[in-house]
Amino acid sequence: MQQCWRWFGPADFVGVDDMLQAGVQGVVSALHHVPTGALWTPQEIAKRQVEIATRRDGSASGIAWDVVESLPVSEDIKKQSGDWRAHIDTWRDSMRNLADAGISTICYNFMPVLDWTRTDLAWRVGHGGTAMRFDIVDFAAFDIYILERDGAADSFPAQITEQAKTRFDGMDADRRAALAHNTVCGLPGAAENFSLADVRRHLAEYNDISADQLRRHMIDFLSEVIPEAERLGMRLCCHPDDPPFPLLGLPRIVSTEADYQAILDGVDSIANGVTLCSGSLGARDDNDLPGMMERLGPRVHFLHLRNVTRETEGTPCSFHEAEHLGGGTDMVALLKAVHAEETRRRAEGRADWSIPLRPDHGQDIVDDLGRTGQPGYPLIGRLKGLAELRGIMAAITHGEARP
Repeated sequence: MQQCWRWFGPADFVGVDDMLQAGVQGVVSALHHVPTGALWTPQEIAKRQVEIATRRDGSASGIAWDVVESLPVSEDIKKQSGDWRAHIDTWRDSMRNLADAGISTICYNFMPVLDWTRTDLAWRVGHGGTAMRFDIVDFAAFDIYILERDGAADSFPAQITEQAKTRFDGMDADRRAALAHNTVCGLPGAAENFSLADVRRHLAEYNDISADQLRRHMIDFLSEVIPEAERLGMRLCCHPDDPPFPLLGLPRIVSTEADYQAILDGVDSIANGVTLCSGSLGARDDNDLPGMMERLGPRVHFLHLRNVTRETEGTPCSFHEAEHLGGGTDMVALLKAVHAEETRRRAEGRADWSIPLRPDHGQDIVDDLGRTGQPGYPLIGRLKGLAELRGIMAAITHGEARP
């Protein structure tokens, strides 16, 4: 397993020197400043590679940009509207430029409108640190009474709807404003004052798009880009929905093993693969993460390793980001399944036998609590998670000959 670290570029409060001290073997990054649908030019790709390859003092870092997360898929592509065909052409051209630069793994997602959703970005946990949290009652209160989406009350079980009314009535203006801010934080453009009117407008554009239709659009997209990815030796891997159940009336098509299998079967190619995110998928009690790794293993090209604690039964549920060895996913069993897949690939002679992983999210602890970094990406919390994952990997591989 190649141990990587997500980096948001020069503005990230975690620098290249910090990543070196963490002992990472590769970097996961993206050109976040390039608008969705625009070309990733060779010049901008090379600039990011130089930034990663250079320490603070100007010396070589010895690490490289190994995984792209994410090369965004535009809303036009997802809806098959507007400039969607031109956007596919541009996405394919960006992929070629990345291949020319020696980067072969691209993570992307096909979530409509939302990138991720939480109702609290700094929820206090028992030890005094903080974690991101999704509270289904708070979310229902936002959907029904703040966003005022048509039909929202019918989207939740009656018990949740009743609790949401009581919860909302007990909120003061500041709490309501904070809930609205937190909930839209995962929408692209939220940092640029994404208004509730903007949210309503984007949601309305999906009123007539069912899950089956969105899946057809995704397979159409993959049918256009996967043949070129095969030619280039690229690996594309789709991130699951976060959380993995319908929200705001939007279709969700990458939430379960069956969802993934339909996508993999729709364009049957080794280049069409999976980003196995144990945190996103772990928010459903019917997702068996070690089993999914075993069954989907040959097509798993990237790993996000984190854990969540489900606070309520069923789907949808409330949950919060747990410690990496806490929560509902058996991380030891999952990493054993990853190791078995890598062993199988190595025996087959696959060049991509080592699967890149990154410690995803993490709780804000110690010095993290005084920082104002990217939500969900603390320095110390991720270091702790990576150390715990390394301990599991060392135990699993103890006594084996190094490849």
